[in-house]
Amino acid sequence: MTSAAPQRIRPWHGILVATALPLRSDLSVDLNSYAQHVRWLIDSGSDGVVPNGSLGEYQTLTDEERARVVHTAVEAAGDGDRVMVGVAAYGSTESRRWAEQAAEAGAGSVLLLPPNAYRADERSVRAHYAEVAKAGLPVVAYNNPYDTKVDLTPALLAQLYADGSIVAVKEFSGDVRRAYELAELAPELDLLVGADDVLLELALAGAVGWIAGYPNALPASCAELYHAALAGDLATARPLYRALHPLLRWDSKTEFIQAIKLSMDLAGRLGGPVRPPRQPLTAEQDAVVRAATEKALAEGHK
Repeated sequence: MTSAAPQRIRPWHGILVATALPLRSDLSVDLNSYAQHVRWLIDSGSDGVVPNGSLGEYQTLTDEERARVVHTAVEAAGDGDRVMVGVAAYGSTESRRWAEQAAEAGAGSVLLLPPNAYRADERSVRAHYAEVAKAGLPVVAYNNPYDTKVDLTPALLAQLYADGSIVAVKEFSGDVRRAYELAELAPELDLLVGADDVLLELALAGAVGWIAGYPNALPASCAELYHAALAGDLATARPLYRALHPLLRWDSKTEFIQAIKLSMDLAGRLGGPVRPPRQPLTAEQDAVVRAATEKALAEGHK
């Protein structure tokens, strides 16, 4: 029995897919395919999309490309509340500018990494989030201590919430114990699953959303898994989680973009290549992702 989808109360609730960006063979952005992808994700059970996140290769985009991706996502989604724009940049002023651009385009919220050009201290982190919050859109913090070298600990997140700078956190540390500490320190701060391979654990710990990677390739099955997990329906969730986990764990690997794009291609979607300096998967990696994707598709996951 499929668990019913819960009502979305806030724009950052539910399954928001961190969209991969389809590229042509010449590495140019295929905005038409991207628009089709956004519509397909929503039609397949996702609640919205996150353009210009890490999966969207935002670091490799020109300013014009980055702005056009946002406009395309908002138009294709048909409702700005379904779009959470990634606004990470090296400086707070630049991130605020991207947040203002997201607001002008009609997006409902933004996703913001901490300062990532250096190992920022707590004062700098608080100032960074306060500055971007001035753009007027709800800010979702993104905790990725592996790539940023800045850890948004539960105590710091509680302070950012008390400052009025954030409404939620995309938690990517993989440490599910933090969910319970965060609920004690800032019970009103919304927890969003940030890594696909801890979805079940964080859903059971009280997450109200999932900023997701693998629904780019298998949105319907991922939606079924998410709703079952949120409902505590372990009879449905556990076998689904076990079946999909060989793919979900790629979301936490360095080559997550390449893996997800390959799975998209195999599932009949356009993933396409990645922009440098990223390189294609090695032959061994390709074989592992290909086998796991083909197995999932053969089992009826889509």
